[in-house]
Amino acid sequence: MDGQRAIQTGLLLLCNRRVLGDKSVRGDTMTKSELVPILLTTGRVLLGCLFVMGGIRHVMNFFPIADDMKRMGLPCPSFLLAAGTTFQIAAGTLLILGLFVFPVALGLIAFTVVASVMMLPFWSMQGGNRTWAILNWFSNVGIVGGLLLAAAEGLH
Repeated sequence: MDGQRAIQTGLLLLCNRRVLGDKSVRGDTMTKSELVPILLTTGRVLLGCLFVMGGIRHVMNFFPIADDMKRMGLPCPSFLLAAGTTFQIAAGTLLILGLFVFPVALGLIAFTVVASVMMLPFWSMQGGNRTWAILNWFSNVGIVGGLLLAAAEGLH
């Protein structure tokens, strides 16, 4: 079954069943034990997509991003960007496919923390740039939270 068909089937399953005994919806009752894997898989796939799309964005904007990294004083910006981009796409793909979820999630946590420290040094910024960097830090904290949940799923 291709990905689009699987998503459509999953959505139909969810839409045509009562979730956790909700009496206002027609159909069979979906139990917690049936719903949990759907939610975990959906969350893991969405997290993986976030990293794959971020990596693709880096490929499409490689030289401007590498120039920004050079201006920030980072060593070997082209190498760092190429390595990080490759890791993002590969790890995100593995997360989407549900392969090696625990180590991949831990690797993406480390990547997110290191990238945040390198690229979002809000402590040395002023004005709007500082606000933007702080907001991105908070987003990354939420992403790390999602990756911790994916890592926990990977242990089962």
